Amino acid sequence: METEIRLRVDGQTHEVTVDTRTTVLDALRERLGITSPKKGCDHGQCGSCTVLLDGRRATTCLALAVSYDGAEITTAEGLGEGDELHPVQQAFVDHDALQCGYCTPGQVCSAVGVLREAAQGWPSAVTEVGAEGGIAPDALDHDEIAERMSGNLCRCGAYVNIVPAVAAAAEAAGAGR
Repeated sequence: METEIRLRVDGQTHEVTVDTRTTVLDALRERLGITSPKKGCDHGQCGSCTVLLDGRRATTCLALAVSYDGAEITTAEGLGEGDELHPVQQAFVDHDALQCGYCTPGQVCSAVGVLREAAQGWPSAVTEVGAEGGIAPDALDHDEIAERMSGNLCRCGAYVNIVPAVAAAAEAAGAGR
């Protein structure tokens, strides 16, 4: 069965007809030609398909497109302003936090989501919770970033540079040390 849905992707509204079993990832790649989110594992385990879905990071290979009719989707392509890179994208470049680049769009979107979550006070499994239940001011140390980014895998092993890139973006945003 097919249905028409509307998605706002990187600031542009698209009306697309999809099978009700189509994932957001397949709608983006196959129907709209947006290829920055990658199909890695197709099981929600590698993070290559991560985008910001209504402002929150999400693995799109498991999300049915019909469930997100009217959603706002931001891919790595839509993060910057014109020719200017988003601060997280710039930090990835500055810290050489990519090798083959396959996972990079998902890593970047996840990092943007990580910084937003931390700024909103969302704890992770390793967060030291302060007296008022919020995240401690120095929460975005190596262990905190590694834990929060753990849903994004890199087969090339660029982790040694990804964590410092996210830390630099956090510091630039005033979110961590």
